[in-house]
Amino acid sequence: MQRPTLVIAGATGFIGRWFIERYHHRYRIIALSRGALQPDPTYDKAEWRQVELYSITSTEAGLAGADLALYLVHSMSPSARLSQGSFEDTDVLLADNFARAARKQGIRQILFVGGLLPEDELPADYSRHLRSRREVEETLASTGVAVTTLRAGIIVGPGGSSFQMVERLVNRLPVLICPAWCQSATHPIDLFDALRLIDYCLDRPSTFGRAIDIGGSEVTTYMDMLATVAELMGKRRFIQPVSFFSPGLSTLWVSVFTDTPSDLVSPLVESLRHRMVARDNEVLRAFPDRLNFRAAAHRALHPEDLLPPLPPRLPAADPGVRNTVRSVQRLPNPQQHTATYVARLYQRWLPVFFRTLIGVKTRGDHSTFQVLGIPLLKLTFIPGRSDSRRQLFYIVGGLLARKENKGWLEFRSVLNGRYIISAIHNFVPALPWYLYVLTQARAHQWVMNRFGRYLSNMKA
Repeated sequence: MQRPTLVIAGATGFIGRWFIERYHHRYRIIALSRGALQPDPTYDKAEWRQVELYSITSTEAGLAGADLALYLVHSMSPSARLSQGSFEDTDVLLADNFARAARKQGIRQILFVGGLLPEDELPADYSRHLRSRREVEETLASTGVAVTTLRAGIIVGPGGSSFQMVERLVNRLPVLICPAWCQSATHPIDLFDALRLIDYCLDRPSTFGRAIDIGGSEVTTYMDMLATVAELMGKRRFIQPVSFFSPGLSTLWVSVFTDTPSDLVSPLVESLRHRMVARDNEVLRAFPDRLNFRAAAHRALHPEDLLPPLPPRLPAADPGVRNTVRSVQRLPNPQQHTATYVARLYQRWLPVFFRTLIGVKTRGDHSTFQVLGIPLLKLTFIPGRSDSRRQLFYIVGGLLARKENKGWLEFRSVLNGRYIISAIHNFVPALPWYLYVLTQARAHQWVMNRFGRYLSNMKA
């Protein structure tokens, strides 16, 4: 029987690498990486492909030939020297690219590993991180490809960042002050149990179009997890619960004592105020031998197998330039206008907003943004890569763009038309870098925010 071909987005991460190690014999695996990797000639566990997930064209090429997809992407790290915008908006954009590419390439299932959601709260009350995970679920399913979401809490295994933070806190702090979030119910799962559940749900039609909670054999709290890890590590630790919840203070001390950037810690800490427990389901019942946290933590602290290093990275064929910009803004779209309408509206609104100081001259597919006849930016509309939900413009010149610029501007409708994402990718400014950051970059954000207000106040 021929093995199905599985493409893994986020393959260089903790879950992706372990899945390749454990299940490469069951699937022909295509592993996606932003950088080019060169495995040893005898390496046969996966085919590594270099893919830029911000580009639909590149993503389509990366998915070519695949039957199934495992989506493990989370955009909490910057992808350019200057990255403007929130991880929530970037996550939606990347998921939309992936869903479009999956539909075009005939992928029959996308399996997404998301986060447990509190059943006793409204989505509006979720933390930013949990709202983002829910939005990614919705976006991946927006093009008609069958999506299975496995909603997980902390995944406990060797090399996992969440468990690593717990381990470092225990190792480095003799006294652990546990705020309110440490006392919320949580439902961790052993890494290898999670991998078994992923494998079980892949290409299983009964899981298509569903969100399935996964967790280990026991519910616990973060305070109990700290105590358990301290015991397993042979560390005597004083653990003191307190009643207050201070996300800012918690983020600071977790970041400092675990050597983890606060931008990564903050959304995770915000989420811990929720009670996140997996709901019982037939998938969990199919694996009654799942480990509890103590057993999973012991296995993570004393692994039988070590994860092999990634293949070496190749130097970039086109190193490009260092000073690149990515700017992603979410704009309200209460009237649910198409991306086509909003892109054209922006070019009409800009001269009105600036009282004709900035003008937009359009001829066919070419638009020039100018001041007193001086071209600031030149854009070319790409009709072959555009539709009513996405409008694409290449940045081809102007006083504010470097000649070697390969950037693009896009407007796209997301989340069932409730929002428009406006994004600039791989833009190379002509201004000196710090002058650009202090002037043009801030001006762009301000203008897009004002345009967002205009869209929000539009009447039907």
